Amino acid sequence: MYLRSDHGEGLTGGGASARATAPARGLAARLNERFADFEFAPDLGSRIGSLTWYRGAATCVALITATLLLAPGFENPIYGTVPAPLSGAEFDATQAQAIKPLGMGSGTGARVAATGLVAPLSDTPERPMLEGTTKLASGGALFATLLRSGIGKTDATTVSSMITKAVALDEIQSNTMADYTLGRRVDKSQPRPLEKLDIRTRFDQRVEFVRAGNVLSMRAIPIAIDRTPLRIQGTIGRSLYRSARAAGAPAKAVESYIKTLATRTPVSRLGSDCKFDIIVGQARAETGEVQLGSLMYAGVSGCPSKVQLAPFEQGGKTSWFDGSGKGNSTGAMAMPANGRFSSGFGMRRHPILGYTRMHRGVDIAAPWGSPVFAASDGVVQFAGRSSGYGNFIKVTHGGGYGTGYGHLSRIYVRGGEHVRRGQRIGAVGNTGLSTGPHLHYELYRNGMAVNPRSVSFTSTQQLTGGDLGEFRSQLNRLLSVPIGHGAVKDAED
Repeated sequence: MYLRSDHGEGLTGGGASARATAPARGLAARLNERFADFEFAPDLGSRIGSLTWYRGAATCVALITATLLLAPGFENPIYGTVPAPLSGAEFDATQAQAIKPLGMGSGTGARVAATGLVAPLSDTPERPMLEGTTKLASGGALFATLLRSGIGKTDATTVSSMITKAVALDEIQSNTMADYTLGRRVDKSQPRPLEKLDIRTRFDQRVEFVRAGNVLSMRAIPIAIDRTPLRIQGTIGRSLYRSARAAGAPAKAVESYIKTLATRTPVSRLGSDCKFDIIVGQARAETGEVQLGSLMYAGVSGCPSKVQLAPFEQGGKTSWFDGSGKGNSTGAMAMPANGRFSSGFGMRRHPILGYTRMHRGVDIAAPWGSPVFAASDGVVQFAGRSSGYGNFIKVTHGGGYGTGYGHLSRIYVRGGEHVRRGQRIGAVGNTGLSTGPHLHYELYRNGMAVNPRSVSFTSTQQLTGGDLGEFRSQLNRLLSVPIGHGAVKDAED
């Protein structure tokens, strides 16, 4: 019995001695065994200073030196192969296929002549669809605008009629853009059919027309609107107008704000440290367009002249009120005293003299010592005793008007002094020809006495009850608007 190795050698058994013949090793095998651990390209970044490193550095230098010695040098360049120049038909074909005709013109391009396979067209083909955009001068010009855009009279009539049922044409803003698509026509003598039309009929709605077969259908598409007001605050600084505009407030809103504020406090007297507070109505469409409305709130804070004004509708009339529900003063002149009219203007029997004579003013009954106010801005012309008038004050106003105040118990002004509307100038008394404490009030126009009641007196509206509660709720909602919401600088510069 015996076993055979992988090399085909027989191994005898049965106690006989086995002899194996070792294969002869070649030179390559002996070199591999000898230099198995030898590094021909050692890492010069490691083991710096060792024998292996110096041997690697020497090898690198030797390779570089050999490369320089074997290089041909710049004085003996190696030239590439240059193809032979083209001529004749080959040149023309290459030139026609190159980009050169684009720069040199069609004269260098290859010309393709018609052959018998080309069939001439009996008519010039049209584009299957035409897309365009038109601008409406106004909603009323919709029909004419559609006709000018190439839309047929029948389709234009249908569109105008269907839009009229959804919205009044005058509600469509001027310069509204309309996108349309015209389809293929069978006969060139007929207009192209309207395939699609998209037009914005309102700020919060657009209308789309689509043709299905021979029928145009309309679909109203609502546009989401954010109606949160625009609120802007800032410091007045040197100029209220410039500061508000720099903060992003629209020009018209700033003008309305200043006019509204001037009804309650002199704007010129507001300090530079005061803060303005402006809220303007605003509508922001989801498509990006913005519409600014009217002034909704006018406020001043951060200084003694604190103001909070907001509009409120009452009885179909809108007026401005402050936080306490007090409205603006109306009328040409302020009421000179708080009381009731006890005697009118005109001829009457004098209660003391006993005969009929002209009563040149009106009497206002009030308690003795009650304050008397200047009816309007002016200059005191006279202040002192005046026969039957008793203690008397005469004030001249602009425009040829003047006022007189008689039977006073006290006089608080003197001649030549400037007074302002509503300023206390005296006190109700019973001096002169008087039967009891009251104010005799006269009005002069160009030096002549006229009926004081011919000029309306100032009155101040005051909200009460449910109206006051509703107004305060409205005011609180305005004050809860976030500062700077939706602030955008307008294009009115």
